[in-house]
Amino acid sequence: MNFVEELKWRGMIHTMMPGTEELLEKEMVTAYVGIDPTADSLHIGHLCGIMMLRHFQRCGHKPLALVGGATGMIGDPSGKSQERNLLNEETLRHNVACIKEQLSRFLDFESDAENKAELVNNYDWMKDFTFLDFARDIGKHITVNYMMAKDSVQKRLNGEARDGLSFTEFTYQLLQGYDFLYLNQNKNCKLQMGGSDQWGNITTGTELIRRTTGGEAFALTCPLITKADGGKFGKTESGNVWLSREYTSPYKFYQFWLNVSDADAERYIKIFTSISKDEIDALIAEHQQDPGKRTLQKRLAQEVTIMVHSEEDYNAAVEASNILFGKATKDSLLKLDEATLLDVFNGVPQFEVEKADIEAGIKAVDLFVEKANIFPSKGEMRKLVQGGGVSLNKEKMTAFDQEITTNDLLDGKYLLVQKGKKNYYLIIVK
Repeated sequence: MNFVEELKWRGMIHTMMPGTEELLEKEMVTAYVGIDPTADSLHIGHLCGIMMLRHFQRCGHKPLALVGGATGMIGDPSGKSQERNLLNEETLRHNVACIKEQLSRFLDFESDAENKAELVNNYDWMKDFTFLDFARDIGKHITVNYMMAKDSVQKRLNGEARDGLSFTEFTYQLLQGYDFLYLNQNKNCKLQMGGSDQWGNITTGTELIRRTTGGEAFALTCPLITKADGGKFGKTESGNVWLSREYTSPYKFYQFWLNVSDADAERYIKIFTSISKDEIDALIAEHQQDPGKRTLQKRLAQEVTIMVHSEEDYNAAVEASNILFGKATKDSLLKLDEATLLDVFNGVPQFEVEKADIEAGIKAVDLFVEKANIFPSKGEMRKLVQGGGVSLNKEKMTAFDQEITTNDLLDGKYLLVQKGKKNYYLIIVK
């Protein structure tokens, strides 16, 4: 496969330095993408860069994932309005180990292939570099005028930042440029890729290589991903959508992709999956015939959830979705772990009752009317139960005064009551 052609039809090229395509056609190229280890999980804002590396490897080239153990201690001003918190070495090492594990789901680090992926950490070559050596050997090659002209610097200096731009952050582009120089000399890396906001930092690297060694160096960036309505991609009311299940459950992750708009689904399925052009064209045509079926969203959610988590997690997420939106049984409810149960029923009315109230057994009518206030009166509950309109834990209730005990609890502390088709209530037993 031709890497540039692959990225073009997927809508993943923003800017490309002249000569890049010719280089990729004549040899196996080594390229890197930098990742900031500011957390112990990547989020979906990182996915475009990671998919670039994935496509790069599939096209026969060698990907390097660079985690900025050193630069993460400083903070990149690109696209930021204020200086970020600096991390200590212990935290960074933990974050780097977690990120490597996540990247291994996208890239082949383990095979004997010539183009197997490598993870590199710029802390390894920066930790013994003294300030005086850096100023003498690197700083002399790039003028302050050149560094000042960068957009990321100009924006911070022209009032977008409350506190201006610290010297520490100002030097960031030079440190990132040195990464490219180091990898160019030690790993024969000739290409750096990243988001379009990184163009200034990347081209500082190509300029540094040109001025110090005269070596070949190229740059390619992808567009910053946005939503069709102009909103920020990957942000929800609760914050970032993370790749780690500890921060974003597989169910919530699946739901994020399932709920994107039609216009976004058509773009995202090209960027965030490895599905071929022919198959994507067919999926788009099928979706346009009947948008209500959400063909694109379902396939997108399936592909990305399996890639980031597993097929088992994807199947569990689909089953969990059916509990709220389709037909489901008590068995499917019992399969849910506590975190997913709370995610699925996030936003439904919740009532807390004391465990002592049900340990000895309590009539459903007393629990649902007096303790939990789900029904306005015992008479109304009796009428709805007789009409088959009330379920407990996804099983139809046949008697309004049936006894409820601790044996009925889900995960030892929840009861799910359904009134009619769409009204759910969660009772939490404390």
